[in-house]
Amino acid sequence: MHSVPVKSVPAAKPGPAPKPVPRWRSGLTEVGALGAAAAGRRTHRKTRGRPDPNAGVDFTAIYAGEVATVTADDGVSLAVRTVLTGGTKANGDEAKWGRTATPELTVIFVHGFTLRMASWHFQRFGLAERWADRNIKLVFYDQRGHGASDAAPDESCTMAQLGDDLAAVIRTMAPTGPVVLVGHSMGGMSVMSLARRHSRLFSHSGRIAGVALVSTAARGITEAGLGEGLNNPIVSALQISVKYVPKAVQAGRGITRRAVEPVLIAASFGKDFHSPAVGRAVEKMIQNTPIATMVNFLRVLSSHDEATALPVLAQVPSVVLCGDEDRLTPIHNSLNMYAQLGDDARLVIAEGCGHMLPMEDPEAVNDAVDDLVTRSRLALGRPMMPWRGRRSKAAARG
Repeated sequence: MHSVPVKSVPAAKPGPAPKPVPRWRSGLTEVGALGAAAAGRRTHRKTRGRPDPNAGVDFTAIYAGEVATVTADDGVSLAVRTVLTGGTKANGDEAKWGRTATPELTVIFVHGFTLRMASWHFQRFGLAERWADRNIKLVFYDQRGHGASDAAPDESCTMAQLGDDLAAVIRTMAPTGPVVLVGHSMGGMSVMSLARRHSRLFSHSGRIAGVALVSTAARGITEAGLGEGLNNPIVSALQISVKYVPKAVQAGRGITRRAVEPVLIAASFGKDFHSPAVGRAVEKMIQNTPIATMVNFLRVLSSHDEATALPVLAQVPSVVLCGDEDRLTPIHNSLNMYAQLGDDARLVIAEGCGHMLPMEDPEAVNDAVDDLVTRSRLALGRPMMPWRGRRSKAAARG
């Protein structure tokens, strides 16, 4: 056996100790790595030359509606647009249908995280057409820190505040008469927060006549599904970065966006959905969301728990909607909520759809909201009409 000589190497002289890496910067590096992984999971759809059914649609048209502003309890201004269906178009009777007339019912739409009221484009125009012979008021607003509303102070980015904001919208835009609430994603959580903090609105004598919960969850979204990609270390890293605003948030702006945006976009649609125009509209809404809003509300979404609101919501007619390919708020969230709502709850599962259900299958959402408005008449002492929803693409249970 031959031995191999080992050359002796002098020990290196100790050099200066490396400078410690700030916690926020090392955390954002981890965030960037997770974002790259999420981007790699995005599905590349084969278009096969199919035409875009939404080519040429102006997804900013909702902002051409009647302009209003609601001032929240803390002074933040919320951008609002309203539509009164019917009007003089219905029968020319200004006394009954004029702008100052009291609507038979008001429907308020609450959008999701990193979105804006434009995400309700198909509901705004589709439902206005359906209800052309009725006096129904549609209200859309941008949540604080989103869209055309004021920036949200860091300390105000809480689920409780979003519930109080919705209460302010109701007081201002629907001071009288019954109200139906439609919430998507974080907007559904805002509705639950309202129920928890303002439960009298949902009582037998309250003003809420129906609730639609679309692609949402009663508990934190980082517990399952693609939302797990928004769990530690990303949330903890972003929480650290918030403490250094504006330094860390601005320095890690690109890294934060590369981490969060791919996760949200990847969860938006089912694998076979094809509409480049809708895809671009959603990406633009996400990309135009201020980085501070994204960071602050992501922290809220990771830890919120509005489960105690479900018994309150159970007092009014409701519908729960979810796409069976929703990877941000997977279907089990909808099943759990549906199981805890009242006897007058319905469940709609849209086949092949992801998280952006109002834009991916707008007819399923419009059918469900139309039916909910009809069923809400029961709360007004009027006869309940049968379900008229589609079953070709949406499976209804209830």
